[in-house]
Amino acid sequence: MQIRKKAECRWDLVSLGEVMLRFDPGEKRLTQARQFEVWEGGGEYNVARGLSSCFGGRASIVTALVRNPVGALIESLVRQGGVDVSHVHWLDFDGMGTAARNGLYFLERGFGVRGALGCMDRGHTAVSQMKPGMVDWESTFGREGARWFHTGGIFCALSDSTLEVAKEAMQAAKRHGAAVSFDCNYRPSLWRERGGRQAAARANRELAQYVDVFFGDEGDLLLEPNDRSNELPKHTDESYAEMASRVLQSYPNFHVIATTVREVRSATSNDFGAFAFAGGSMFRAPELHNLEILDRVGAGDSFASGLIYGLLEDKGMDWALKCGMVHGALTMTTAGDNSFATLAEIERMINGGLANVQR
Repeated sequence: MQIRKKAECRWDLVSLGEVMLRFDPGEKRLTQARQFEVWEGGGEYNVARGLSSCFGGRASIVTALVRNPVGALIESLVRQGGVDVSHVHWLDFDGMGTAARNGLYFLERGFGVRGALGCMDRGHTAVSQMKPGMVDWESTFGREGARWFHTGGIFCALSDSTLEVAKEAMQAAKRHGAAVSFDCNYRPSLWRERGGRQAAARANRELAQYVDVFFGDEGDLLLEPNDRSNELPKHTDESYAEMASRVLQSYPNFHVIATTVREVRSATSNDFGAFAFAGGSMFRAPELHNLEILDRVGAGDSFASGLIYGLLEDKGMDWALKCGMVHGALTMTTAGDNSFATLAEIERMINGGLANVQR
């Protein structure tokens, strides 16, 4: 996989997706909460923020917001995360949010036998109304230049037009030599009224021809009905290599196939690891057993940003996979969707460091 040189590009990564406000009740349940802490979050955005805040990358988010105080708050939080906002498309506010609104979601953390619970409030948002032709991709990938482009299945699930926007962006990125990654990130709630997992698989298959780095599993591409939940299967070395080989027969353009694996012991204790297949070889990051979790949301996005960083810096597939897995694990130790880890912490864990006090 050829990646453009840093000196040729303004951006290390451009990401396309929705940025929402997350309302976090802390240790309480949503139904008993009387106050919330507010974070910004969104599957594709979290990758850009992780690359920026943890790894020092130059990242920009392409999204749409309504121009009102809520939109201004989201913009401010994005800026604080170190992500560029020059590609945000602003829609006028009609006073009620009838024409367009900014997305919200509420998430209570799980504990023990009680799993985490989310409640989305993102219907008819500004970003779901994005259409082909709204973004000057030739400027973004051509005149400005980007080494990497990332989007995913969450953005594509928001409307029929967002799928077309993602395709348009991928085509432009490929024309200008940017590496393209796609995270399937299946969310049953987003696809429920739009055909379920089969519709999501059709969307993934439509975009797969443009993808260099695929975050997902064979099941994300299959059109046959199945009852899989949002969790990916528990792979062994052999089963993952076999799965990746089958996928590559249909999509030889995939340079890397990667995914996290998780065994849920309780909401606050998981086994967590990662697999990748690249260059005809299978890679596995050593699994973390009984990983203690404060907030599991965003781990997959941090995995993606860590792996992307390793590939951008030409550190090799083995190191990139370990970086992604450790970054994802550290993200689950802090509240909110986003990473507050440092590269030094990640490198220490890759090299076998434990959770000792650092003075």
